[in-house]
Amino acid sequence: MAVTRADVARLAGTSPALVSYVLNDGPRRVAPATRARIEAAIAELGYRPNVSARSLRMNRGHALGMVIPDGANPFFAELSAAIEAAAFERGYPLFVGNAAGDEARERAYVQTFIDRRVEGLLAISSSWGAGIAEACEEAEMVLVALDRVIDPARCAHVLCDSVAGARIAVDHLIGHGHRRIGCLSGPHVSTAEDRVRGYREALAAAGIAEGPVVRTDFGGAAGYLALSRLLDDPHPPTAIFVTSDLQAMGMLRAAYDAGLRVPGDLAVVAFDGIEYARYTRPGLSTMTQPTQRMGQAAVELLLAQIDSGTPQPGVIRLAARLTARGSCGCPDEF
Repeated sequence: MAVTRADVARLAGTSPALVSYVLNDGPRRVAPATRARIEAAIAELGYRPNVSARSLRMNRGHALGMVIPDGANPFFAELSAAIEAAAFERGYPLFVGNAAGDEARERAYVQTFIDRRVEGLLAISSSWGAGIAEACEEAEMVLVALDRVIDPARCAHVLCDSVAGARIAVDHLIGHGHRRIGCLSGPHVSTAEDRVRGYREALAAAGIAEGPVVRTDFGGAAGYLALSRLLDDPHPPTAIFVTSDLQAMGMLRAAYDAGLRVPGDLAVVAFDGIEYARYTRPGLSTMTQPTQRMGQAAVELLLAQIDSGTPQPGVIRLAARLTARGSCGCPDEF
């Protein structure tokens, strides 16, 4: 297996960015002692830079780009912050473009980052999907997709295992004795589809009939309006699995306005684990995504591809964990 810049950085006890500064003689100064450690590690490992990849990178700006679907959504803000911190630790500034759910805007940001020749791109697609992978492939720019599937045959992905996480959430509601469980899904993106799939698998495994499934946007207003649709059923659910925390927070307000007790009349478990979920009343039970690990893994994978000059298509899935609070009937300790 070829020695990479990351291998040199580990042996020298420094970052891949500092190794790059030594190899390229800039753009930042490296302390003499650190430079000596890096040069010794290069010699010990026999590291040889990929000449063609290095030549291509020398024509690129020393920065990373990221496209997100909705800058107002706290989950995307938290994930962006984790990625920015991981990139900063490695000496890379991160430029973020907010697509705001608009495909034309998403395309424009991707093209802007390509035109500005950032070293690599991270993307959570709102609608364009595989088009991002095609554009980056044509521009010979490495790409890592997050949260939503873009094109596993063309680019690397770092995702939360939404199917398994949804199963855990629904199993938890079943464990509280619920047999009529509905689902509030998001729009037609892979994340929402996977969570609905996990919901259905958990019910099927328990021999429980599927409850009403309503599809909306991922926002709080959509969650508020969806509650009446979910309860407008001959056998209304006593519990609801919600595919995003923002939707669930809107639903909790709708339940309060309708005079429903949560969890007495209606239990709720959501998905994302955003910071604000702990401040609802009752506290929102949710499947917490490992945003810090996702950010670290995505940046490491992107920089490894930049270093090698070789794409690494495929999917890495990380597990979510249940954060149980009062909305499902667990102790509501703040």
